[in-house]
Amino acid sequence: MRPSARARNVVLIAALVLIWGLSWPIYKISLAYTPPILFAGMRTFLGGLGLALVALPRWRKIAFRRHAAVYLVSALFNVFLFFGLQTVGLTYMPGGLFSVIVYVQPVLVGLLAWLWLGESVSASKMAGLILGVAGVAVVSAEGMTLKVSSTGIVLALATAVSWAFGTVYMKKYSSRVDPLWLVSIQSMLGGAVLTAIGSSVESWREIVWNGPYLSGLAFGAFLGVPTAWVIFFTLVRYGEAGKVAASTFCVPLISVLGGTLFLREPFHALFLAGLVLIAASIYLVNRAPSNGGSRKTVHPVSTRQS
Repeated sequence: MRPSARARNVVLIAALVLIWGLSWPIYKISLAYTPPILFAGMRTFLGGLGLALVALPRWRKIAFRRHAAVYLVSALFNVFLFFGLQTVGLTYMPGGLFSVIVYVQPVLVGLLAWLWLGESVSASKMAGLILGVAGVAVVSAEGMTLKVSSTGIVLALATAVSWAFGTVYMKKYSSRVDPLWLVSIQSMLGGAVLTAIGSSVESWREIVWNGPYLSGLAFGAFLGVPTAWVIFFTLVRYGEAGKVAASTFCVPLISVLGGTLFLREPFHALFLAGLVLIAASIYLVNRAPSNGGSRKTVHPVSTRQS
C-alpha cells in the first residue's frame, strides 16, 4: 500500500472511531432536553434519509419486495431495539459507563458467530470472550458501588445483545442486498417506528429546541449514520474492515473521557480496570491469527453509532 493510501485510511479510521466515541456524551447532553424515544426515532430516521440521498444513484439495487425480510429483521435488531434501548438506557446512567458495557458487543458477536455461523474459535478469541465477561462484571460492580440504576445496567446489556444479534444476522444475510441501502432502509424503518411509538407515549411539547438538543439531533442525522457509514464502507472497499474492528476498543475510551471532561461523570479505579479488560477482549477477539492463516471475521457491520 502506498504511503498516501495508508495515511488516508488512518485518517478515515480515526474519524470513524471519533464519531462513534463522541456520540455517547453528545447524546447524553441532548437527552436533557428531549424525550428519549422521540430523539432516537428522529435522529435515526433523518440519518437513514440522508444516507438514502447518498445511495440514490444505485436505487435499482433496493429490491425491497425480494429482500423485505432482511430489511425488516435488521431494522428490528439494529435500529428499533438497539437505538430504543440505548437512548432510554442513557437516561438511567452515565454515558461513559453505559458505552463500556455496550461495547462488549464485539465479544458477543464472536460467541454468536461460533454458535450460529459455525466460525472457529481460536485460543485468543476464547480468552477474549472470557476477558469481556470479566470486564462487564467489573464495570457493573463498579456501577453498583456508585449507586447506578440496575435498570440502566440491564438496558446496556440488552443493547449489546440486540446489536450483536443484528450484526451476526447481517453477516449471514447482508450479502443479498446493497449495503448502503440496507443501512439506509433499516434506519428509516426503525426510526419511523420509534418516532410513531414516541409520539404515542411521549409529548412533542417536551422537546426544548435549543442548541444542545439540535446539536445532538444534527450530529446523529449528518455524522452518525450517513457520514460514518460512507466512511465505513469506503474502508471496507479498501480492505480495512479488520482494522476498524480492532479499533473499536477506542470508542468506549473516547466516550469515557468525553463524559468525564464534559459531563463530570465519575471515574474510578475499578471502572478503569473494567475498561482495560473489555479493550483487551475486543483486541483478542478481532486480532489476526499469528500463524498467518486465514479465518472468518465478523466485523461490526450495523448502525451502532448514529
